[in-house]
Amino acid sequence: MGGVLEGVRVLDFGRYIAGPYCATLLAEFGAEIIRVEKRDGSEDRFVAPVGENGEGALFLQVNRNKKSITLDPMKTEGQEVMRRLVATADVVVANLPPQTLRAMKLDYDSLKAIKPDIILTTATAFGGPGPWSDRVGFDGVGQVMSGAVYMTGAGDPPYRAAVNWVDFGTALHCAFGTLAALIERGKSGRGQIVEGALLATALSFTNATLIEQAVIDVNRVPTGNLGQTSAPADIYRTKDGWVLCQVTGNPLFKRWARLMGEEEFWFNDPRFADDISRGNNGPVISERMARWCAERTTQEAVDTLGQAMIPTGPVLSPQQALDHPHIRAAGFMQEVDYPGLPKPAPVARAAVRLSETPGGIAARPPTLGEHTDRVLTELGYDEAAIAALRRGGVI
Repeated sequence: MGGVLEGVRVLDFGRYIAGPYCATLLAEFGAEIIRVEKRDGSEDRFVAPVGENGEGALFLQVNRNKKSITLDPMKTEGQEVMRRLVATADVVVANLPPQTLRAMKLDYDSLKAIKPDIILTTATAFGGPGPWSDRVGFDGVGQVMSGAVYMTGAGDPPYRAAVNWVDFGTALHCAFGTLAALIERGKSGRGQIVEGALLATALSFTNATLIEQAVIDVNRVPTGNLGQTSAPADIYRTKDGWVLCQVTGNPLFKRWARLMGEEEFWFNDPRFADDISRGNNGPVISERMARWCAERTTQEAVDTLGQAMIPTGPVLSPQQALDHPHIRAAGFMQEVDYPGLPKPAPVARAAVRLSETPGGIAARPPTLGEHTDRVLTELGYDEAAIAALRRGGVI
């Protein structure tokens, strides 16, 4: 498909999000990705099913531009197939627990014995070293252990985010690390391990809150949508919906005060002298903003705030997000056909654009085992050998 990573071959043993989306980002910019799945399909293929064969929305999102082969690497013949695959690869992506990597002979020492300059990109729930290094976990574990969930909602109960930001953040970190490792290998010829962790990602995203706590013992508690370190920063009801307004910094606050037509009041009161003071007195500012929004429709509010260069956006349902004119005009999504879908799937392109060497969605996600015969033929297996592997339950 071309791209800056053309010529890089990646074996994707990932599951769910962190591993597969890391590989997808590499594929978007030209790497060849071979996804290796269980013979009856990996469990992440069927999350939130939308296709007639059970393929899920998550799978369609994070597996475009890939080839798919099925393989049982725990069988002797499967180990031989994997050995030949690894010998042709530059990177192995496997967000699996260390003990599983060792059992599948995907640990770094096993891979390096086959391909000395191989790069192993892996992600675990908790990272290491530490007493929880061998435990497993999903996105929500990182959310709850980072302070983020504690600070979300009104506090009883706490709320985790509905989107898997820890998983996707880990995928981004792993893709970045893989690119750095490829650059290093180009200089020195050495491979290495690239290791991400869900908990490490979550802590890196909440780090400013943790720094504030460690340094000044602020002991913040959740306040719903109300911001705590600046204002106005909240979600406000309009005549027909909700809008977010988020003001940080004196220049923005001055614009907001002028829009309210009350510069004298807001500029001269010491309670609103700087961001932290405004955050401490956020309910007062939010009450004023709430009255302003309640007099307008959502469209009127976002248009007026937007024209005043004040950060704002409407609270959209999933369907409204799909229909929003800016989202459509900007081309953030690409319609992708897939066998068995009643209509094309709107798949989000990589959220970064290169002006000279852009990436792209060049191929739909693969059906289960769609490329098994082709890949094995490239590895030197003839038709009879492939048929024997299939009869033996290896592929």
